[in-house]
Amino acid sequence: MRTVIRTTTIAATALTLAALSTLATLPSFSAPAAAARTTMLQKAFDKAVKKIDARFTPAEARPGQTVTFTLTLELHDGYYTYPTRQTDPPAAGMVNEIRFPPPSEVIFVGQTADPKNTQTKAEPELGILELRYCTGVVTYSRPAVVSPQAKPGTVTVTLPLVRISVCDKNNCFPPRTVPVQATLKVLDGPAVPVEPKYVEDVRKVLEKK
Repeated sequence: MRTVIRTTTIAATALTLAALSTLATLPSFSAPAAAARTTMLQKAFDKAVKKIDARFTPAEARPGQTVTFTLTLELHDGYYTYPTRQTDPPAAGMVNEIRFPPPSEVIFVGQTADPKNTQTKAEPELGILELRYCTGVVTYSRPAVVSPQAKPGTVTVTLPLVRISVCDKNNCFPPRTVPVQATLKVLDGPAVPVEPKYVEDVRKVLEKK
């Protein structure tokens, strides 16, 4: 099942985190002015991001089966975003943040895999030798196991936090928190064996219940 989520954000005109932090010191706006500013900035983010898609693959699975959660951003030409990790310390704050819910019918395992099309560039004026960034269609993924104790039916998984930053060649938007959900159908029938590499993780979760 495909879940498409349209998002909005607030725009900024600085690349560095220091510039983003100055937003908190800006003077307050009157209600009409604040509304107009919000509308303008929402349009700016919509200009950068075509859509966000969240899904499980396969979309139907048995208890104990491994599935893959993917979060895909589709950017318009001329814009880029970030992975969830940077390797160059000065760029450590230039990341997207994806948090996962605690175990329930779906147990997330392993780590989030950053997009395969991640590129690198230098930002000498910021002291960054290798800034990791992504353009075009950008996909983050993480494996999950359907709990062996899950009951049959449709499960909706809501991520507690997805914070995204998008930039063009001149400016960056400050991070924007967006709602993300994906659905998974748990099939009827006995549980299948959990993959050996995830057995210990699943066992610990089930012992706590």
